[in-house]
Amino acid sequence: MRTKVVIIGAGPAGLLLGRLIESEGIETVILERRSQDYVLGRIRAGVLEQGTVELLERAGVSERMHAEGLVHDGVELSFDGDTHRFDFRKLVGRTVMVYGQTEVTRDLMQARDASGAATVYEAEDVSLHDFDGEAPRVRYRKDGVEHEIACDFIAGCDGYHGVSRASVPEGAVKTFERVYPFGWLGILVDRPPVAEELIYAHHSRGFALCSMRSETRSRYYVQVPAGERVEDWSDERFWDELRSRLNRETADRLQTGPSIEKSIAPLRSFVAEPLRFGRLFLAGDAAHIVPPTGAKGLNLAASDVRYLADAFIEYYGARSPAGIDAYSTRALARVWKAERFSWWMTSILHTFPDTDAFGRRMQRTEFDYLVGSEAASRSLAENYTGLPY
Repeated sequence: MRTKVVIIGAGPAGLLLGRLIESEGIETVILERRSQDYVLGRIRAGVLEQGTVELLERAGVSERMHAEGLVHDGVELSFDGDTHRFDFRKLVGRTVMVYGQTEVTRDLMQARDASGAATVYEAEDVSLHDFDGEAPRVRYRKDGVEHEIACDFIAGCDGYHGVSRASVPEGAVKTFERVYPFGWLGILVDRPPVAEELIYAHHSRGFALCSMRSETRSRYYVQVPAGERVEDWSDERFWDELRSRLNRETADRLQTGPSIEKSIAPLRSFVAEPLRFGRLFLAGDAAHIVPPTGAKGLNLAASDVRYLADAFIEYYGARSPAGIDAYSTRALARVWKAERFSWWMTSILHTFPDTDAFGRRMQRTEFDYLVGSEAASRSLAENYTGLPY
């Protein structure tokens, strides 16, 4: 079998890349080691930058997002009960969209199924070959039968633990990583959100986030130490802890209920460099991880995909390699800015085991500066709604 681009991974990054280049007549095959139901069962972030919204519009998969998504003009930050709302529309003239990653994935899957483009789920033992030359190949096994696909390029969109980055020769990739000494314990509940917009709260007991998936489904998080077990957290314990970290007015409004999903996400910052190895390209979580504090994970994957899709379109349309030659440099420039913002948000909103009295005063002073400085507020709004491509 032969195709132009083999995409490894059927998450939102791989599906969006396939959709964008498929619309320009570039043939692809997507290989995914999990089942379709498993991919759709992943619970992930749900805040889309304005640029990501526009990219989904370009891909022709935005109709349900605009019908069901929630446009947010701002966000609220709280520090030990003192709150301030940052008005994005007023500060930078942009907004964000709350629309779950699961729903983005569903829309992209349905569009790909309707187009008839090839996607192989439950592809086992995927291996990448000869991507350092002119004729890369990808092998996999499906239902006990071995297959091989010849292609022009391979796009590794298969996440942090995927085969794509692991296939790069040792020494060819440099990694940068910071692992944080805490995680986010999150629950999903069928209750109306406690507020119309997201609330990020710093408290001496730890960070908390009030988010949502819709007008009737809420997503809440509390910071917990690394190594904490979900089994040790009853719903009642979670709600009590969340209330303690919110200001009184917000805590009194909180509508609790039985959790329909509960999990702990560890926090890390991670970047691999470069993002191109011959005819293999890394995108999304295969290339970088950000703490969820800045709502950048899915958006940064979309950013990579935009650069890579445009590079492939330029290569096949204008027969120019300029875009693919520049992909790694262009994508990483935006990656590191998003890493900085996520690291900064994490550093001021969480409690760290080694933070002393001076460190807490610095966190408080950073919050006060954000509230009191229009320039600082504008910087927050600019980064949160998405830096320009």
